[in-house]
Amino acid sequence: MTYKLLMTWDILPGQEQEYFEFVVREFIPGLQHLGLEPTDAWFTMYGDDQPQILAGAEMPSMKEIELILDSTDWQNLIEKLLEYVEDFSTKIVPSRKGFQM
Repeated sequence: MTYKLLMTWDILPGQEQEYFEFVVREFIPGLQHLGLEPTDAWFTMYGDDQPQILAGAEMPSMKEIELILDSTDWQNLIEKLLEYVEDFSTKIVPSRKGFQM
């Protein structure tokens, strides 16, 4: 069974340009370097009761995702992300097609 790592966060006010540059230049390549396969990203345009960003990445097993989340490389990547975002959280779910939250 394939599993999906769901990540949510809100972009810090005034950091939008720097955030988008970081995501394209470092975050997505960093996920791929760790072995995660980015699958989707969603942007909430209206409403304050949901995270602004929802991103997903897949792996063949739960154990592989857990090993990545315990790695120093993951921690370093997230520390950089946290320069641009707040309310970061993760959840691991069985992967299925379509929107997942």
